[in-house]
Amino acid sequence: MTFAMIKSQPMKKWQFWLGVLISVVFIWLALRGLRLDQFWGAVKTANYWWLIPGIGVYFVGVWVRAWRWHYLLGPIKKIPTNSMFPITTIGYMGNNIYPARAGEVLRAVILKRREGVSVSASLATIIVERIFDGVVMLAFVFVNLPELARLTGGSGFVGNIQQVAVIGTGVFLGALAIFLLAAMFPHTTAKVMLWFIEHLAPKRLHERITSLMNKFLDGLASLRSPLNVLMVFFTSVIIWLLETGKYWFVMQAFNFKVSFFALMLMNGIVNLATTIPSAPGYIGTFDAPGIAVLTAYGVDQATAAGYTLTLHVALWLPITLLGAYFLAREGIKWSDSLRSETKEN
Repeated sequence: MTFAMIKSQPMKKWQFWLGVLISVVFIWLALRGLRLDQFWGAVKTANYWWLIPGIGVYFVGVWVRAWRWHYLLGPIKKIPTNSMFPITTIGYMGNNIYPARAGEVLRAVILKRREGVSVSASLATIIVERIFDGVVMLAFVFVNLPELARLTGGSGFVGNIQQVAVIGTGVFLGALAIFLLAAMFPHTTAKVMLWFIEHLAPKRLHERITSLMNKFLDGLASLRSPLNVLMVFFTSVIIWLLETGKYWFVMQAFNFKVSFFALMLMNGIVNLATTIPSAPGYIGTFDAPGIAVLTAYGVDQATAAGYTLTLHVALWLPITLLGAYFLAREGIKWSDSLRSETKEN
């Protein structure tokens, strides 16, 4: 079975080409002034056996992601984590090779096919995941703010990260507050949304939009319990600590050492940077800030570039291959017929 890439028409949209342009700019920022001979020297002398435990720790984190999604979907339908894991990997594969994070929609559609959960409800839980991920990433940055303030004097690229962190915190906490209020007061939220639907949406779409809204609110049901919110936050912290563990293992392959907290800071910054539109696979937006953080810690540019690019491949390739395998096993392809399911309830 083969699966098709998104067809050329969406790929021609200005958003895609803007992402490519942004990636090119970030690649230039990452590699300007790099001595290629020193870079290849760092890459050639690395001990790549350390990638094996790093990849293992990362997949434990993916398993926890699947459990978290299972937990968020619990009020809608109890689905075993064993069933959620392949769908989760398909989603991350989709994010890595399709533009505009299409993998999120892809896993919602596959979940609908396999378990009958509406796409709207699934997307609500996925957005909640992303909000909690953003909060944890910002927490990683804030835990290291005193260290960051010491580093940013001559680092240039990360010099404004404190301001970005403050703005980002406001955005993510504001979004979290809105979702928590919507979850805790679904009837009030529905009344407010119905008013906007009736006054702003075409009348012929009222019934469809209202149905989607109700299913979306159903997807927030897990947030109605403070204990559930605490559990989702706790698992999110575990997920990102495990991913930082992969950063640590990959670091052992190279000739430099920074603290685990420094890698937490790098993890937070690079993952916040990947929210910037870019070419598929977060090309450039992952690499430039990662190299900048390490050079701010005194790591030479060639070693920092070799490590960051190796880490990027190690994060991208295994989950992409496994997700492609699971997608092939589903016997489906990303096509017009599959995309049309995103429009259904």
